Amino acid sequence: MDLHWEGEEEDARAARRAAAEREALRARTSGEPLAVGNEFSEVRVSRVQTRNGSRLLIESIRSGQWVALCPLELEALTWQNTATFSAMVGHPFGPLLEDPEPEDEA
Repeated sequence: MDLHWEGEEEDARAARRAAAEREALRARTSGEPLAVGNEFSEVRVSRVQTRNGSRLLIESIRSGQWVALCPLELEALTWQNTATFSAMVGHPFGPLLEDPEPEDEA
């Protein structure tokens, strides 16, 4: 008996698309990656080149989640206070703000 769930194929396509995007970014790494960790987390940070300039690729070694940030997004981190980061840590493995609902295509 095979078990399936609603949205399974969409989830699988999104995962394949994200993995392909990450591998494309990794292929354009500039310099050696830097690993930073403690007892709670471990991340690998790499500078990657894109057609829109440099990005910082941040990968969670344990979970496999990743994000590529542009210089403005990185600078925006410096504008935050500790409460913002506490809120982010308190809401693990998901966005702090939900994506807006897509508009109906009717």
